[in-house]
Amino acid sequence: MDKKITSMIRVRMSAKDAHYGGGLVDGAHVVHLFGDVATELLIKMDGDEGLFCAYDNIEFTAPVHAGDFIEATGEIVEVGNTSRKMVFEAKKVICPRPDVNESAADFLDEPVVVCRASGTCVVPKEFKRK
Repeated sequence: MDKKITSMIRVRMSAKDAHYGGGLVDGAHVVHLFGDVATELLIKMDGDEGLFCAYDNIEFTAPVHAGDFIEATGEIVEVGNTSRKMVFEAKKVICPRPDVNESAADFLDEPVVVCRASGTCVVPKEFKRK
């Protein structure tokens, strides 16, 4: 592959994203972000949203809470005829500081990796536009 194809989205986890006690966000929500990143990667490469076939690895490394800002990134690392192998990483870049006051938050000097994953998507040949 000649040119590196990457994508990044940053979103704030809201109270409605919290699924468990203590404002903990379900890990599946982070995986959903990877799906959005994958869609953008496929559009950049092929001009089509494509289809996600499978994740071959997902590793949750730190908790995500309501109020956290999560930056999800992805890269196409291998290109087949119709398949695209991708790697993903999600990092917490901002976290709330309720110990200071109800609206305090910190931009983290060192982002915290909360999840890593890899998987494969496909774009049927008849849908490729690039």
